[in-house]
Amino acid sequence: MEKTIAAISTAMSASGIGIVRISGDEAMDVISRIYRSKNGKKNIREVQSHTIHYGFIYDGEDVVDEVLVMIMRGPHTYTGEDTVEIDCHGGVYAMKKVLETVLKNGAVIAEPGEFTKRAFLNGRLDLSQAEAVMDVIQAKNSMALKSSVEQLKGSVQRAVKEIRSRLLYQIAYIESALDDPEHYDLTGYPQELRVIVDKETKEIQDLLKTADDGRMIQEGIKTVILGKPNAGKSSLLNFLVGEDRAIVTEIEGTTRDILEEYISLNGITLRVIDTAGIRETEDVVEKIGVGKAKQMAEDADLILYVVDSSRPLDENDEEIIELLSGRKSIVIYNKTDLEPVVDMEKIKQRTGSPVIPVSVVEETGIRKLEDEIKNMFFQGELSFNDEVYITNARHKAALEEAKESLELVKNSIDMGMAEDFFSIDLMNAYESLGRIVGESVGEDLVNEIFSKFCTGK
Repeated sequence: MEKTIAAISTAMSASGIGIVRISGDEAMDVISRIYRSKNGKKNIREVQSHTIHYGFIYDGEDVVDEVLVMIMRGPHTYTGEDTVEIDCHGGVYAMKKVLETVLKNGAVIAEPGEFTKRAFLNGRLDLSQAEAVMDVIQAKNSMALKSSVEQLKGSVQRAVKEIRSRLLYQIAYIESALDDPEHYDLTGYPQELRVIVDKETKEIQDLLKTADDGRMIQEGIKTVILGKPNAGKSSLLNFLVGEDRAIVTEIEGTTRDILEEYISLNGITLRVIDTAGIRETEDVVEKIGVGKAKQMAEDADLILYVVDSSRPLDENDEEIIELLSGRKSIVIYNKTDLEPVVDMEKIKQRTGSPVIPVSVVEETGIRKLEDEIKNMFFQGELSFNDEVYITNARHKAALEEAKESLELVKNSIDMGMAEDFFSIDLMNAYESLGRIVGESVGEDLVNEIFSKFCTGK
């Protein structure tokens, strides 16, 4: 029998309400030892499931806190087990005292993610849904939250199970034909299977195509700000953040190291990295900063190239324009409150990138920047419709393995090999997809996934 676990399920900070969660076969025994209703007459064991009760938590004869207790009997609970949630006052000390009382009376402290792990092991969630729980908690913007909620509702699970079901049918057909050739005719079957495998490969490819967008939805678009010294890079970062995070002076080379901030623009999260101004310099520290800036540009999802419109382009700008080649970039045509000497149309032609006029002083241009980023990465829309986004690196790896196995099936068909070769690689694809939803995964992987969760979830 699994031990009955307990943990504080709300943030450990002063708040109106704190929740202590108990789950396991002895959850009702634990709460019956420490809960008393206001008049002392109600037996908490006898109440109906999914009901809430007002009373007090006692440690012996000492009142610990005034509480509401929610009783939920399995299997219709989050974990699939008997579950009790104690809503107590949200002070850190009050929550700790209630938890201590619960632990003294038969429960043990939960490991990180153990409630969700039990939900998975008890069949309440598949592994993709369980991972989505943590993604919901860690969502940095509305789009990431919406993606995670869709996965929690089973969007990835449904897509994967549909492909697996069709593959399993073909595996069963081949095995049946090999076992009973008198009743199954495989004449022409390889050609039929080739069409089916092409279709399933495309389904997997379509899911994989969403992985880059999915990563950016979840983690933010890695955005590197480039420009020569005093172009206004740090001022742009401060403007986007809404506070002075970067030092801004008239002295060239002020920014020497990497400064990173997460910024939300109308539902899009940018992981913005301010860098040292690109220029030739003999200063050892500044030279290191310039090298880091170039390295960051290599790995960026998006480059914001800040051009000081009031100063002519020079050899430093030429070097930056070369860095933009083959990368998604937007030119920030900065300092539009001053007399411009850089032609917008020419800089657009030189870079091949959209140009957005921005004035940090007058606080203009950010809305156009938002729209351009949406067009560049999400085709102008921040909506899901029926599309499934792959946001988890583990899911992407499993899809890639399944795709490789299906490519081997196609090779075997094209080479005229025997049908049992088809079955082996089809089964490998089937099992690779199964790892996404939690089938064919080892205990070590399960433990590793749930160890990343917060305690109490």
